[in-house]
Amino acid sequence: MKFKFMNLTSLAIAAATLMTSCATIVNGTHQPIGVSTTPCNANVYIDNYYIGESPLIVALTRKDNHFVRIELEGFEPYETVLTRKVSGWVFGNIVIGGVIGLAIDAISGGIYKLTPEQIDTHLQANQYHPQQDESFIYVVLKADPSWEKVGELKKAN
Repeated sequence: MKFKFMNLTSLAIAAATLMTSCATIVNGTHQPIGVSTTPCNANVYIDNYYIGESPLIVALTRKDNHFVRIELEGFEPYETVLTRKVSGWVFGNIVIGGVIGLAIDAISGGIYKLTPEQIDTHLQANQYHPQQDESFIYVVLKADPSWEKVGELKKAN
């Protein structure tokens, strides 16, 4: 049976590619992240896009860091960043796959894992509910020249 050299080479490259990108094969390019809050039904935003209400699970790309903001009326907003860390599968590529597998995993994002893997937060109730007729006093080290001065604190003897 005769094989063309070009087809055999293409087949060998494809086989090497599939066999050497361990992290991408095992982890995939997306990671499921669970988001739960107490109380539930909080609005979840990831990378400034509304995702839905908690609790939920969302699949995020492994190759990017992600900014998470959780909001619920009457509660302080919660913010965190999901950061990418190098997965343990990178060492499998170094041993088995070499540079080709490592490159494929780095490009696809399979080389990374997002941390934390789960967000579970207890939202803090707003401690202050301003009324319409209330006044505020602010103490600053340096006043803005455009502000109107209405008083001054003096050092006590």
